[in-house]
Amino acid sequence: MNRQPSLYLVPTPIGNLEDMTLRAIRVLKEVDFILSEDTRQTGILLKHFEIRNKLVSHHQFNEHKSLDVVINRLKSGEVAALVSDAGTPGISDPGFLLVRACLKEGLDVESLPGPTAFIPALVNSGLPCDSFLFVGFLPHKKGRQTKLKEITASPYTLVFYESPYRLSKLIAQLIEHTGPDRQASVSRELTKLYEETIRGTLHELSVHFFEKEVKGEIVVVVEGKR
Repeated sequence: MNRQPSLYLVPTPIGNLEDMTLRAIRVLKEVDFILSEDTRQTGILLKHFEIRNKLVSHHQFNEHKSLDVVINRLKSGEVAALVSDAGTPGISDPGFLLVRACLKEGLDVESLPGPTAFIPALVNSGLPCDSFLFVGFLPHKKGRQTKLKEITASPYTLVFYESPYRLSKLIAQLIEHTGPDRQASVSRELTKLYEETIRGTLHELSVHFFEKEVKGEIVVVVEGKR
């Protein structure tokens, strides 16, 4: 018989609260404590689903310091759930260090299936999704151009996360490395009221978003090298 996991990775909605699974709600109610990237944000979610459980702050700025404390609690027999602000922990969010530490200590980890932004954006794009390269956020400065040169040579569909403030810059840099004619899509506000996906060539997207104020989390999907 399998042991009960010491750590659950629990995806949370990226916008629409109806995407929360029944299993995720049950796990968050049953664990001994919840590790949260933003306790205020998670507190709103817990209140909505009437989950009354202790929140512990765990984010990219304190995860190194809090790691030993959390591991010791799990080794003593407690069970925790890790959530990020939205989506699946570990996907461009804190989670990797804790999972690695748990496995090193022989503690079981279980990841629940659930929301993550890049899957609906990829499927919505109309581009091949049988093979793709998830890039996430590019480095802001050091190594950015090297990374772009490397990945844009790939034959696989490329998937990026980007801030709305840097969207035009990313599209311009992609054009520099691939030319203007690659097909692409930009998805924003996924699952929310103003969800939008714009498709076209990189040039067409550049024109569309030129000096346009964009809001919300952004997923950019780009055709692979032909």
